[in-house]
Amino acid sequence: MWDSSFDEALRPYLPFLPADEALTAETPLKEYGLDSLATVELLAVLEEKYNVRFSDDALNLETFENPGRLWTTLSKLQPAS
Repeated sequence: MWDSSFDEALRPYLPFLPADEALTAETPLKEYGLDSLATVELLAVLEEKYNVRFSDDALNLETFENPGRLWTTLSKLQPAS
């Protein structure tokens, strides 16, 4: 599962997700309001917060389909600790 920073970064870009509703790995991001502009903004936030760069291969609709896929992609970009 992801860390709280990921949840905090993602929620502002999901205007249709009620504050009391859990964000799960399968939450459909587009259905909860993640549009193309918000995707670009979220991408910049995640790159800065986690000090990574998304590769061109990762910049696709599937990556931003749900939090689970997005976190998996982000995790692969982070250096091993």
